[in-house]
Amino acid sequence: MSRKSKIILITGGLVFCLDRLTKFLVAGHMAPGESLRVVNGFFDITLVHNTGAAFGIMAYAPESLRLPFLLVSAVVAVLLLLYFVSKTDESETLTLVALAMVIGGAAGNIADRAALGYVVDFIDWHAREFYHWPAFNIADSGITVGVFLLGYEFLIKKKSG
Repeated sequence: MSRKSKIILITGGLVFCLDRLTKFLVAGHMAPGESLRVVNGFFDITLVHNTGAAFGIMAYAPESLRLPFLLVSAVVAVLLLLYFVSKTDESETLTLVALAMVIGGAAGNIADRAALGYVVDFIDWHAREFYHWPAFNIADSGITVGVFLLGYEFLIKKKSG
């Protein structure tokens, strides 16, 4: 197995497995809308069934349109990311790790949407009553960190190199 394949499988697999495990634990012990206070006024674990995309986009679209659109879009995105992996040199470790994080996160959310028709979210950050960030999950975190790493690689590191 090539170094590139190992990076993709290990990193993407880790994001995917952590996402699946945390969703299983939260969904198995909480009811939708139920919250567990972790840090008062700042962080809760709150089970949310997100039928939409990021930040609930399309949540109120008819399911007959929303679900196929979101599934197909996510699968196409993963296929494009795999294409980028194939074009990335094996020595570009950070780029491969970033792509793997996005792929693993997308796969975690695809698994939810395909099996349940929604994505399980539970990480609930807020600043008391002043601001409430939409709930998210480990898959979303992997996608976000991966995209930031890609941005760093392509916008900052390559510009200075």
